[in-house]
Order: sequence, then structure tokens, then C-alpha cells
Amino acid sequence: MKLFNTLTRKKEEFVPVEEGKVKMYVCGPTVYNFIHIGNARPMIVFDTVRRYFEYKGYDVNYVSNFTDVDDKIIKKAIEERVSADEISKRYIAECKKDMEGMNVKPATKHPLATEEICGMVEMIGDLIEKGYAYEKNGTVYFRTRSFKDYGKLSHKNLDDLRTGERSLLVTGEEEKEDPLDFVLWKPKKEGEPAWDSPWSDGRPGWHIECSVMSRKYLGEQIDIHAGGEDLVFPHHENEIAQSEAANGKEFAKYWMHNAFLNIDNHKMSKSLGNFRTVREISGQYDLQVLRFFMLSAHYRSPLNFSADLMEASRNGLERIVNAADNLKFLMGNAKNEEMSAEEQEAYAKSEAFVEGFEAAMEDDFNTADAVAAVFDLVKYINTTADGASSRAYLQALFGRLVKLTDVLGLIVDKKEDMLEEDIEKLIAKRQAARKEKNFARADEIRDELLEKGIILEDTREGVKWKKA
Repeated sequence: MKLFNTLTRKKEEFVPVEEGKVKMYVCGPTVYNFIHIGNARPMIVFDTVRRYFEYKGYDVNYVSNFTDVDDKIIKKAIEERVSADEISKRYIAECKKDMEGMNVKPATKHPLATEEICGMVEMIGDLIEKGYAYEKNGTVYFRTRSFKDYGKLSHKNLDDLRTGERSLLVTGEEEKEDPLDFVLWKPKKEGEPAWDSPWSDGRPGWHIECSVMSRKYLGEQIDIHAGGEDLVFPHHENEIAQSEAANGKEFAKYWMHNAFLNIDNHKMSKSLGNFRTVREISGQYDLQVLRFFMLSAHYRSPLNFSADLMEASRNGLERIVNAADNLKFLMGNAKNEEMSAEEQEAYAKSEAFVEGFEAAMEDDFNTADAVAAVFDLVKYINTTADGASSRAYLQALFGRLVKLTDVLGLIVDKKEDMLEEDIEKLIAKRQAARKEKNFARADEIRDELLEKGIILEDTREGVKWKKA
């Protein structure tokens, strides 16, 4: 498996730090509003990367944070006259709803910045002790020039930065030893949330949180650090400096970054009036369509969002779902027979589409070509499966299609929602079977409901049910 490493600017063979395991950290959103479709791209892309590693048998520890203390959150809280905590909790919940709609799997851990302050204070203290950081009037700065490899990810030269290619200056720059030094801790301002530290009551700088959370939940060295390409500099560059200075070892072996998303060939911005949230899109399309759209291009290629392209994505996804539905219909009417010799040969030929899918994913997670391989499989299914096919052949093709689309996070085997009255009727039948001591039938009904996404719980008050 090869992936493009931003650090070396070339494709490299993936070799995990620990055999059979993948430790992956993906920078999450700052939760001050509904997530926009620019946030959605890395969520979908790197969820797909995770799913492919799992498909290949790796044990994946996938960590993605929520930044729940930030100037934007504080500004929103002041505007609404509520606490910053209320704002962040509200939009974390809304973000999770959107992630569920996009079929983005929950991370192994979703750490919150506000719950990791102690670790940040500890790391900042270590950096001061080692001479990489210093305090001035309650603010702690990182000595950028003290880390000799600064710029190795973004391939920027410190002297170029100093002369104005891009400034790292923040408020209070007159206190710095060097204008390029960046903030690790800053004193509180009136009305802001604050935490105790040896330097001042205040809060951490943005960059330090990911270094601390990655170390706590994944260890001092990880396999993959990922995010949007806008994070390469300065965020990820600063993470490397902090982490490697504190831990004394390479931070991440591979760095992956997705390209920007434009709206109708323009950069998305509120000033242009083309700012689109995922929640807004969900009112127009099933979010599976948005996911399909995001995977229709290679993650390192710029992607343009438009109504025409979304319609094309809707139609493309429909072709795949229709093939799955047709197979289910045929299975329902097929004879319960094993595959014939001809069907065994036909099924063996379909392995070529799996090989094409895997070849695309092994080549730096080329989801565009992987989707093309799925379409090839769909075409093959539509031409070889019919009313005369055995159930075994139809089931094998269906399983193959579902397995590949699941890697892409596309749901083609949709469970139909049951009506409450139908659920209650089945529960009543199960209770009757139990009274008659027909426990086999009672178990069959429980399994039938579970298959339809309904979980039963036997309590003293009676049987309760909930959707899985």
C-alpha cells in the first residue's frame, strides 16, 4: 500500500510503527457553528482511509478532536449571552448528527480540548524546562528557531517567513524574543474561560492541544496525521515542533492532506454568499450523495461543488443502490440452490473487480478509481444475475457489492424502517411464544427484530425496545 507523504512529497510504502496496527490522528473542527462542506471533506476522506485499513485487517486506533475553546466560540457565546461551554456542547452534538448522516464512523476517541488542559500545562512546562519555550508576562511562547527542523513539513524557510512570505505574528509580538515565535499559553481576557497554570490564569494556544491529545491517546509516535491542506502551515508545522521537541522522537511517519473544496469554481466564504453547511445540504440531498460526491475525486485533487455535480452523484449512487435492490428482489424469489458450475466460474470472474478496487485504494487511496471498479461490478451484476440465477450466486454477488461499498461508507443494503405498530405486534407474538415455552420461536422473533435494527430489553416493567 502506498500513500503520498506531505513530509517527503512522494508516495511511500506504508509500514506501520507497530505491525498490524494503525495509529491515526485527524484534526477535527472548531465547534462554534454547524460544520460546512469544507469540514466534511476530511471527515469523509479519512473515514474512508480508516475503513480501508480495517478492511485489510489492521487494528485502527482513530483519534479526532473537537476544539471546544477558541476565539470564535467565545465570540459566539458573547453574542448569545451564554457560556462558551454551552456553545461548544451544542455544536458538538450537531456535528455528530451530520457525521452520522454522512456515515462517518465515530472515532475511537473524540477528545475535547477543555478536558486535556492538565496535559497541555505539563507539556508546556517540559518545553520550558528543555529551553524550547519561555514565559513573558503570563504568556508562554515557543522558540521557533530552537527547533532546527522547523519548516520540514511545509518546506518553508524561516528566513523567508521572517521577511514576509507569511507572518506568524500574534498580539503581544513585542514581547517575543523572535517575531516567529508562537503562543503556547495566553492569559485570560475579561469574560473568557480560563484555567490555572504556573504562568497565568488563561488558556492554551490552538496548536498545543493536538500534540497533547495525540500523545495521550496514541503514544509519542503515530503512523498517520491527517487533515485539510490549509492546516499544513502553521498548525501541523507547529505540532511537529512541539511534539518532537517534547518527546525527542519523530512525531508522525506519514502526513496526509486533502485538497480544498470550491463552490461553483470559487473559494467558499461568507462574504461571497456561497458558504454551505452540511445541514443545509441535507435539506436538499441524502448525505450519502454528499459522501459519494466527495469520493468521486482523488483526495489530493481540488474538488468543485455544484448542483450539476451533486445531481450526477445522486444518479451514480442510485445505480449502485438499484443493483443491490434488484439482487435482493431476485434473492427473495430464487430457488434455494447452490451455484452451478457456470455460476461458480462467473463468480470467480467477478474477483477481477475486487482486485481493481483494491489496486485503486492501495495507490494512495484513489477513491475515484475505486468507485469506477464498483461501477464495473454493478454492470457485471446487471448482466449476469437474473430470475434463473441460484440464491447462492445472488447472495455471493450481493455480499461482494456490500463489502466494497462499505469500505467507501456507502450504504446500499438499507434496512427498511419498521412501523411502531408492527414492532409491537412482533413483541406480543414473542411474549406469547415465551408463555407457551416456545423459546426457539421467541428467539427467532428477537433475531428478526434485531436484523431490522430493533433491540429488545426485558425489564421488570415489561419489554422495552429501541432502534440500534
